[in-house]
Amino acid sequence: MESLHPRIRLLWIARGAIAAIVLGGILFGLDQWQFSVPLAAIAGVVAIGLVLGTVYALRLYQLWRFELQDDALYLERGVVTFVETAVPFVRVQHVDTQFGPVERVLGLSSVVVYTAGSRNADVRIPGLTPDRARRLQDTLRELAVESEAEDAV
Repeated sequence: MESLHPRIRLLWIARGAIAAIVLGGILFGLDQWQFSVPLAAIAGVVAIGLVLGTVYALRLYQLWRFELQDDALYLERGVVTFVETAVPFVRVQHVDTQFGPVERVLGLSSVVVYTAGSRNADVRIPGLTPDRARRLQDTLRELAVESEAEDAV
């Protein structure tokens, strides 16, 4: 199975750090506004949040895998809840490549596979280089077209 580009860890760690800092800001605001929250407690919460966010990001990177099988795109991911997803090529509606601003800075992109159906109708593969994302997008599109022709009645 294929893993994601290692730079995705930086994006996930940054998201965890932002969440920890926001939580610290909320606690600081409560301290200033209504409740008395010791500064050491705020710093401790932020530090614990940073450590937990970093550990989570590193573990998620170790577990996130995907593979193109004979008839489906197969994904494995998750830390707290491990999810295995199989997307049959015949269910693929269209495939996008996305480049968010932070991803562009890190030289990364994502592939989003939209499927037929209403529940969880899209699957996102983050942490790919732009070239790998385009190749994967083209391959998925070709496999979807091929499977549609094979499954026609």
